[in-house]
Amino acid sequence: MAQAAIDPRAEPRTGAVAASGRWGRLGVHALLLLGAAAMLYPLLWLASSSIKPANLIFSDPSLWPRELDLSNYRRGWEGVAIPFGRFFLNSFVVAGGAVVGNLVACSMAAYAFARIDFKFKRLWFALMLGTIMLPAHATLIPQYILFLNFGWVNSFLPLIVPKFLATDSFFIFLMVQFIRAIPKELDEAAAIDGCGPFAVFWRIILPLMTPALVTTAIFTFIWTYEDFLLPLVYLSDMTKYTVPQGLRLFLASTGESAWGPLMAMSLVSLVPVFVIFFVFQRLLIEGISTTGLKG
Repeated sequence: MAQAAIDPRAEPRTGAVAASGRWGRLGVHALLLLGAAAMLYPLLWLASSSIKPANLIFSDPSLWPRELDLSNYRRGWEGVAIPFGRFFLNSFVVAGGAVVGNLVACSMAAYAFARIDFKFKRLWFALMLGTIMLPAHATLIPQYILFLNFGWVNSFLPLIVPKFLATDSFFIFLMVQFIRAIPKELDEAAAIDGCGPFAVFWRIILPLMTPALVTTAIFTFIWTYEDFLLPLVYLSDMTKYTVPQGLRLFLASTGESAWGPLMAMSLVSLVPVFVIFFVFQRLLIEGISTTGLKG
């Protein structure tokens, strides 16, 4: 068999394509590095400012401080009128209660929508999804009046109790999608063994929902921990302030603001969020990536 003629232009063309591919990948990586630097710069600036003297925080834009002032952390932890650790404790209580409430109520509501047939099921599910588009500010005043009549204002109850009533529709929808990916044959096998709806939920569905539950817990904790509006509305006693309100105390409307301690405590307040994210990162990604599947 005669050998095929070799085009002398083929090899240079292949080399040019490979070279252009390498340059294209280098360009993509360079853009990604620039994007990462742009996102990390505020955090690096915050860390740098937390160890600078107050007079250099805004006058010295460099990330490497010329002078160090580690007393910002000591003065920040001592707080303005109350030790800052009190604000951390309050935030953990509120965020922990919200996490438990969402895990219990949203998982049960999601199981009902995904597995149980009841009257007007599709209508109630549509109404539930519609509340996602309802701005929280639209219901803020009616809720405040309601909690004021209950005598719950200036307590943690308005921040925790609604979570036990499955008010976060986003997490219900997330769990519904996850449950729909679980084969119904497992429910039928459990029913044959004598399990009722609650036993099926507790013994079959709930253990398989771990990624979705972890995702709900992480987002609930972060959103509640970082929330400034609702604690500002319902809490008036300084001893019950959460971390965002505690940070606000360092800013004086009249007089000099404590910028150094504010930067230091702002950086410290990010530690719980980073720790939770990195510890549960695998389950978080798994929970988000599998909620779009439907069995």
